Amino acid sequence: MKSVSDYFADDHDKIDGFFAEFRALKLQDPALAKQRFKEFLKSLTRHIVWEEEVLFPAFEKSAPEALPGPTTVMRMEHREIKKLLDAIHDKVRVGNPQSGEEEEALRSLLESHNMKEEKILYPAIDAAMGKEGIVKIEESIRAIPEERYACCCQSHHAKETLDAHG
Repeated sequence: MKSVSDYFADDHDKIDGFFAEFRALKLQDPALAKQRFKEFLKSLTRHIVWEEEVLFPAFEKSAPEALPGPTTVMRMEHREIKKLLDAIHDKVRVGNPQSGEEEEALRSLLESHNMKEEKILYPAIDAAMGKEGIVKIEESIRAIPEERYACCCQSHHAKETLDAHG
């Protein structure tokens, strides 16, 4: 990772791509749309875990004078993102394509959230952490087990298993 700004902004772009594909496909190809939503859900969950468990604590430790500002706001927005994500997930889970209102609210929130991170927070983290700190952030991110991002609920998995087996 050469910088937090580049790495996390690239991840935003990938996540946004999954969401856009889901939205474009949901009426034409519901099965493929569901797969794109799962990729979106997992990627966004992973991104939030990276930020809340690694990136924000590292920044808060290295730049306590910046607190409680930007990371507090981002955590509050993450809670709102999760609520909207859960609302969409509940509809995707049962095959209900009527999630347009929630999708638009999430798209708008993510656009604003990502801009604040990319223009303000990530550059501040890069400046505060330096190259050694960024290397430690990358190592910590890589150490998080993949299971931490398994965000699809067990009842969803159980329902799919029941559907597949009668």
